[in-house]
Amino acid sequence: MRDVGEKLQNIALVGNPNSGKSTIFNQLTGLRQKTGNFPGVTVDVKEGRLRFPGGSREAMLSDLPGTYSLYPTSSDEKIVAAVLTNPADTHYPDAIVYVADATHLEKHLLLLTQLLDLGLPVLLALNMSDMAAEIGIKVNAAKLAERLGIPVVSVSGRTGENIQKLTTEIEKLLLTPWQQRKPFYSLSEPEKQIAEATCLNLNIKNTYQALLIAHHRSWLPFLSGQERAILDTITQDKEFQSLRAQVDETLDRYDLFTPIVQDAIQRPPQFPSTPTDRIDAVVTHRWIGPFLFFAVMLLIFQAIYDWSTIPMDLIESGFSNMNVWLKTHLPEHWTTDLLTDGILSGLSGIFIFIPQIAILFFLITVLEEVGYMARVVFMFDKTMRRFGMNGRSIVSLISGGACAVPAIMSSRTIGNWKERLITTMVTPFISCSARLPVYAVLIGLAVPAKRIFGVLSLQSLTFGSMYLLGVLAAFASGYAMKKVLRTRELSYLAIELPVYRIPHWKNLWLTVWEKVSAFVIGAGKIILVISIILWAMARFGPGDAMQQAVVKAQTEAIAQQLDETAAADLAAAYQLEASYAGFLGKLIEPAIRPLGYDWKIGIALIASFAAREVFVGTMSTIYSIGSSEDDVALRAKMKTATFDDSGTPVYTLATALSLLVFYALAMQCMSTVAVVARETGTWKWALFQFAFMSILAYLGAWAVYNLFS
Repeated sequence: MRDVGEKLQNIALVGNPNSGKSTIFNQLTGLRQKTGNFPGVTVDVKEGRLRFPGGSREAMLSDLPGTYSLYPTSSDEKIVAAVLTNPADTHYPDAIVYVADATHLEKHLLLLTQLLDLGLPVLLALNMSDMAAEIGIKVNAAKLAERLGIPVVSVSGRTGENIQKLTTEIEKLLLTPWQQRKPFYSLSEPEKQIAEATCLNLNIKNTYQALLIAHHRSWLPFLSGQERAILDTITQDKEFQSLRAQVDETLDRYDLFTPIVQDAIQRPPQFPSTPTDRIDAVVTHRWIGPFLFFAVMLLIFQAIYDWSTIPMDLIESGFSNMNVWLKTHLPEHWTTDLLTDGILSGLSGIFIFIPQIAILFFLITVLEEVGYMARVVFMFDKTMRRFGMNGRSIVSLISGGACAVPAIMSSRTIGNWKERLITTMVTPFISCSARLPVYAVLIGLAVPAKRIFGVLSLQSLTFGSMYLLGVLAAFASGYAMKKVLRTRELSYLAIELPVYRIPHWKNLWLTVWEKVSAFVIGAGKIILVISIILWAMARFGPGDAMQQAVVKAQTEAIAQQLDETAAADLAAAYQLEASYAGFLGKLIEPAIRPLGYDWKIGIALIASFAAREVFVGTMSTIYSIGSSEDDVALRAKMKTATFDDSGTPVYTLATALSLLVFYALAMQCMSTVAVVARETGTWKWALFQFAFMSILAYLGAWAVYNLFS
């Protein structure tokens, strides 16, 4: 044990998924928490300060991801094994609080016995004890403590019952010398020899910990190449079969702790039909279940639209008013433009997403807390696996209809690395709300307002086909990535369906706060930098091109007797053409001409990388109607637009449909790129996604343009 006064002691909160561990963590730490800086970890690990009674002492509490054993099958479960097998890690715990569901205790003791064999002080927190009592399960905590040789506390994360007692017992655990008990699992002779050799070569004291290192030698991040080579030699000499040894150990442990559970728990002779059973009969029904799920998702989707409109409008108007005020009171200079059109626009692009992110995670967390999301995974897992994803992926895909940013963030619940990556890669194909302004302008421009059979509108069918195109692209891409990506990580459904329960509201609000903060701090800084770069490209031009553009605009405005507003719009259009963005638009015109686009559309494509909806504003600026914000006026201007060299119309049906397909498939959203980079922990996948979607969009747009020309 470390000296109490040396530094804050580390306590690891460990437990199975759906054990209520995170609720206990929030009860113990409250707002004194943050996302921990665990090296090499892309899954969030929360850390918080645990304040003991009296207020004079604290400890650092880490909420490790849920796992069923120390033989992980997913990336987040590997975090637990990596931390608990490395005594040199700064996050290595001084003690462990193991959270188990008292209603399903026998399913939770496998991991507990593994933790005990690590030789660390362990406290068992029997969560949901109140719910166990309600269904007639009586847990003898004193007998359980005697048989296991550890302190046991019955608690309820939902009501907060006995949380203070749990805090007191944790403090005692840290202050009392730990009495090492006999290991639960007796290593076989080959395992013992491998463990002892590992202890000798890696300076490890605990033999079971050494055995785990030998099992996981191929992926443990703290092992050097030389250490891996040594472990490979040790295991090969003993002809060690890791998978077989894991199975044998698991079966032996069940044989050892099953009698303990039977001795310490009294169950009713026959469980009555519970409300959970009756609800599941409908919710997980083969036919009713999926329809019910899509109805729930439709309500969430609609709520994200409806509830976010007012706060998003307030945020947008707030930044707009601030922009106008600063431009009015600050001198005309490029630094003023940087502040207003660069920095403030970037900040607006960050904060505008907060209502949607908060609402999505609020509603998803409610469904998680209630226990419904586990049923969704169960129902759709088999279908989604055909496309390289799993049951949880469907939540991200449907949420992507509102906004890809929070939808991708919600994919964190997917444990398997490959399935989570594929979900992240394909979610942006689902048409989000940012595409709607583009669809509205282009469909209104090129598709006639005719009806089929007097009911179905051609415009609405075209609109719906864009959503269908995105869905087909997502599933086709997922299927292709499933065939291409290789991983040793096993994928199978191992999930416990919890009982339905009322959400713990404190836990819910803390989760929403955490997700919003992660977006603002993590992705926000990247979005801000890209916004400033895009502003600079539109604000400056080569040589004196910008000054000449102003002079040209002033001359034409005088000749045409334009009013002040129209003259300003004309000047903005000429300056945009003369800027580096305009230069790039003309530079890429030969590449986009096969799609039916001119250099003006090229500028819009570049500018709308910031966000797809920027397309409309950019086109308004190019066609000198920037201040009118009138889609009708914009469509009227676009209908008369012609190519500079041939004089032929630009916006034919083929061009409009080509643009629709391009925007339906392309990654034209820097916010999404930033979030993908953050969620995957590398720019490699974000850039791959951008390139893949751009190429697919180009080929799709080219095919449509040539088909309808």
